Amino acid sequence: MAHTTRTRSNALRRALRREVPSTVGLLADEQDFAAMRRYRTFAFDDHAAYLRETERLLGDLASHGGHTTVTLFDPDEYAAYCAETGLDPDSPASRSRYTADLAATGARVPYTGQRIDELLPLLVHTAVRHATREYATALLADAGRCADCGEDIGRAAFEQATRAAHRLLTLAGPGTHHLVCSVRAGDDNLLAALHTACGPTGPSGLDTHEAAEFLAVLAAGIAHETPGGLVLRTLTPERPDRLRGWRLDHGRLTPLAEAEVFDAYCTDAETGEPLPPEPGVSYHAGYDLSPDDGRPTDH
Repeated sequence: MAHTTRTRSNALRRALRREVPSTVGLLADEQDFAAMRRYRTFAFDDHAAYLRETERLLGDLASHGGHTTVTLFDPDEYAAYCAETGLDPDSPASRSRYTADLAATGARVPYTGQRIDELLPLLVHTAVRHATREYATALLADAGRCADCGEDIGRAAFEQATRAAHRLLTLAGPGTHHLVCSVRAGDDNLLAALHTACGPTGPSGLDTHEAAEFLAVLAAGIAHETPGGLVLRTLTPERPDRLRGWRLDHGRLTPLAEAEVFDAYCTDAETGEPLPPEPGVSYHAGYDLSPDDGRPTDH
């Protein structure tokens, strides 16, 4: 009877384990790994071996049927986290708590059986996008209110960016669309991309995380009237890809002429030397987006 009870208890514990989500914090590169080696309780001394063991751990977690996510472990942010919370950084428990908080607030990707060399670039890309969205959102929050009417400039810019993107995609018509927006932010460029589609009834896909990031970057450029640009590539079956472009200037999206779009794509950005046109691509002037040209109303 005791054996039967233990067997049932073990089975229930395994079933319960499948209900508990897991998060693994991953040190993606050699530099971050080296920074963690200063902690006595960090057991690894070789990054390649660490990645192999992490891959085995992820496979083991997946084999138990639970949901596992992977997040990017940043040693500098971890040290700051421990200083703010009063935790001992040289402790597995502190690292576990930091990773758990990252799972709730940071960039993460689900583990679905990917190899570690496939998981790493996906994780880094996700972390970059997450940071871009947070930075753009902070810029919108810092835009303040209009001195004349008191309107929230950041909110108005986001609404205008949404209308501009919807109008742009509506004018582009049915097909698959790839948009890229770049704006200056201090000494850096904020870059965001959006993949979406339009059917006969108009655009869709502006309610995704990717769309929110794209719109936040565009809106940040609008709100702060910083230089930038927007490019649209439209793909439809049995037709050349169509490229169009806009300049973000003083909070307005101004269409580029066909020749300007051609020059932008057929000039080496570093050397200024001409490049051959991309095969299977046609170059077109941008659409006039007025009145939804990317500038908050009355600002």
